[in-house]
Amino acid sequence: MSDRPPHPAGLLTTMVRGALTSPFKPAVSADAPLPAGRLTLPGARIHPGRLAAYAQICGFDRTGPLPLTYPHVLGFPAAMRLMTARAFPLPVLGLVHTGIEITRHRALPADHAPELSVYADGLRPHRRGTEVVMVTEARLAGELVWESRSRYLARHRTSDAHPEVRTDDARSQRTDDAQPHRTDDDATVDTAATTGTATGTSIGTATATATWELPAGLGRRYGAASGDRNPIHLSPLTARLFGFPRAIAHGMWTAARCLAEAGTPDAVRVRIGFRAPVLLPGTVTYTADPGAGTFRLLSRGREGAERIHLTGEVTAPSAPRS
Repeated sequence: MSDRPPHPAGLLTTMVRGALTSPFKPAVSADAPLPAGRLTLPGARIHPGRLAAYAQICGFDRTGPLPLTYPHVLGFPAAMRLMTARAFPLPVLGLVHTGIEITRHRALPADHAPELSVYADGLRPHRRGTEVVMVTEARLAGELVWESRSRYLARHRTSDAHPEVRTDDARSQRTDDAQPHRTDDDATVDTAATTGTATGTSIGTATATATWELPAGLGRRYGAASGDRNPIHLSPLTARLFGFPRAIAHGMWTAARCLAEAGTPDAVRVRIGFRAPVLLPGTVTYTADPGAGTFRLLSRGREGAERIHLTGEVTAPSAPRS
């Protein structure tokens, strides 16, 4: 099956439709069938203004090739369309993005229109429910140049524990250390606001390389740049409906900001696990071990306890599939 995914402007409507149908989708096992086929966009036109806004808020260079994470943004409306379809077995309401693996075989020029394909690659058991793997692929002239595998968790009661399945469930480590509400909702979020400076301090066995002060309005600004306006990111009121004390940062913003800080070669594979949400406003610290190709995003909770929000690994990619 080939179909055109919705324009980003229609993404909110897609999410609302998914929210309305979610209560009628019961919990399923990893043996449930997934709808066959994929959504394909022959030429994903890249809007320069949206790209510039995305690069700015994530800290990427606004010149040169596409940011490593940007094809995910281009393919997200198609992924949402698939996950909100009536035949999709999991309820989209409450899905938790637990991790993503991105492989870039070569840099994508910003002035090209890649072909995008999105499909569901299977369900798997998780000790807290069922995960689905959503795949996004980008091709130029038929050549696979970029691909990602995102894991989304539908939480429900399970009859069996699956200790062999790694848990990157953001909600399982939900932070409850609410801070006094700040009033900088409309503070400008740009490179100056989120890059931070080298601290030279030690956290655990890694050296802190950057500390970022995140304003309360970060979720709304990233949502405007990316098209992802999930209510858990937009305001304390809407976030509380889903069990969070305040709005939380988009997982893909935290991933993109860390990768912008780390810098990556043209050909690269990154694996990122989302461990705990980042409450807004808040302060987070990026740490890295360049020799091992690993990085983390963390914060200090009550009484100085360390909370890890994200872990990442950067490696060389394998040969692209045909």
